[in-house]
Amino acid sequence: MLKRTLMTISLLAALSGCVLEGDDGADGATGPAGSNGQDGADGADGADGSNGQDAPRDLSIEVVGRFNTGIYGRAAAEIVQFHKSSASVFAVNSAENKIEVIKLTNLPAAGVGNGITDNSLTSVPFTFPASVTVKDSLGNDKTLALGGANSIAIHNDLLAIAVQSPNKTDNGAVLFYSLNATGAGTFIKAVEAGALPDMLTFTPDGSKVVVANEGEPDTDYLVDPEGSISVIAVANGVPADLASSINLTSNMAFSSGLLKATDYDTDAKRRTLLSKAGVKFAGPAGTTVAQDLEPEYITVSADGKLAWVSIQEANAIGLIDLEKGTIEVKALGFKDWGTTPIDYTNEDKQPALRTLPGVYGMYQPDTLASYQWQGATFVVSANEGDSRDWEAYSEDIRVADVISTSKLNKTFTPALQVLYDETGGKNGLGRLKVTSALVDPDNDGVVDKLYAYGARSFSIWDQKGNLVFDSGSDFERIGAAVLGNNFNNAHTENSGDNRSDDKGGEPEAVDVGSINGRTYAFVAQERTSDLFVYDVTNPFKASFVTHYVNRDFDTEFELDDELANPCDPAEGMDCTEVPQTGDLGPESVKFVSASNSPNGNPLLIIGNEVSGSVTVYQVTEL
Repeated sequence: MLKRTLMTISLLAALSGCVLEGDDGADGATGPAGSNGQDGADGADGADGSNGQDAPRDLSIEVVGRFNTGIYGRAAAEIVQFHKSSASVFAVNSAENKIEVIKLTNLPAAGVGNGITDNSLTSVPFTFPASVTVKDSLGNDKTLALGGANSIAIHNDLLAIAVQSPNKTDNGAVLFYSLNATGAGTFIKAVEAGALPDMLTFTPDGSKVVVANEGEPDTDYLVDPEGSISVIAVANGVPADLASSINLTSNMAFSSGLLKATDYDTDAKRRTLLSKAGVKFAGPAGTTVAQDLEPEYITVSADGKLAWVSIQEANAIGLIDLEKGTIEVKALGFKDWGTTPIDYTNEDKQPALRTLPGVYGMYQPDTLASYQWQGATFVVSANEGDSRDWEAYSEDIRVADVISTSKLNKTFTPALQVLYDETGGKNGLGRLKVTSALVDPDNDGVVDKLYAYGARSFSIWDQKGNLVFDSGSDFERIGAAVLGNNFNNAHTENSGDNRSDDKGGEPEAVDVGSINGRTYAFVAQERTSDLFVYDVTNPFKASFVTHYVNRDFDTEFELDDELANPCDPAEGMDCTEVPQTGDLGPESVKFVSASNSPNGNPLLIIGNEVSGSVTVYQVTEL
């Protein structure tokens, strides 16, 4: 009877192990038999089992190094990449038109004393020429003048730099360098790209460089180049002389079996189809589809066959088939602020979220990243939002302008008018910035829906551009709880709630990375300058992990990044306390795995364009 009871207890114990915390250790050895029929002493407990793979995990984020250019408000630390062979960060310094090469060879594995003011890292400048020789389509040499660098990418020891023309509406170039073990580069060649090459990336195998040519207009719209994608083949570390181009006219694809090729064989037909699908067009009359669509940021599938490009202002994403050389433009739809709360005014100087029926957000992503789950690719987007705002054309208005007799002079529906009044009128909902391009599509003078810029979130999309997950109002709710009145802060001064009437904290940059079998998304907000981390291992069960901000909100400063000298005291600016403020305006995020890290731990590298700083974080499990 005793043996049966022990077997039953043992079986029940085996069946009741915690799935999330791993199985219990093996039973200890049976103790020696006691004398005179007494039970022997219990054996020693076995070692604890390891944690199961589905266990939720907390992460520790700490600054382990920081580089400061001392240049504020001029994009002195913008796009960052990591070169494993030299253990160096490469960061685009647009203010001085060079690349900072920041050594991480002696990076500590413990946090620095004060991450906000740390300046423990140094750099060596990497410069490039003012002009290059490229091949034209006939194989002849031609000289291209070079303007500013916009983006960099590194694959093994090959560096690619996207550089625009001094006249941004002319074609730019991609410069290729071979990097050595110290991070110094030997020039290989330059390849002509499209107008305003804004971002570039290698395919995972390094066989191609894919370039997003944004094709912005000049401010008076006298010249408006087409947006496009350049693809540069690379063989044995040597790029081809010419890039192939994927245009947004004849290379545009529509995958629906309900359409025939003749349904989209003209610009007018393509515009009609895309507009009905929800793509936002905003520009002067006569602007073509290819001029209106401006590719922004690219991510590539693991097999290198597909890529996705954000087309931010149009609230769309481009699905690129790199084998066929085609692009399909997919509208991303709208986020309903009638069901998801939002802070819509800066006038109350405090976080105050509520739902707004009849008001919608356009996702309008900036940075994209991608990863795989169950063999499928998922795309992660930072939903910043952006408008077309040029001297010759601007869609940027406030809600109050819609009904102003001196502005659009429209009428709200009764329901929207009630909402406008109860939220504070011109100082409440009236402060929110919206697009004029979608205000009154049927032009009957009555407005029932308003569309604001950005979704104040990050999202996960499947490879066809269907929404899988959105973080909702997490960023504003968490920011309000953690930062209080400092939430939705500006990055040009410490002014809480300053950006609530615009696009909130503005999720700008995102990267994904794996730590001990879990996949995380790291999302940085440009204005508030804070960081959100989500576990996205299963894209259908994404969950918030932690929040971090490397900024002091108690300092006093003011700068204007639209001035030639953002700190000009003659303009009332004062940057005296910027060095004590920390990181401002994160523009890019780069994850470095533990296997590639100089200190053996996963790293997160962030380029901050307003504070001109590059900050290196160590990310470890608690």
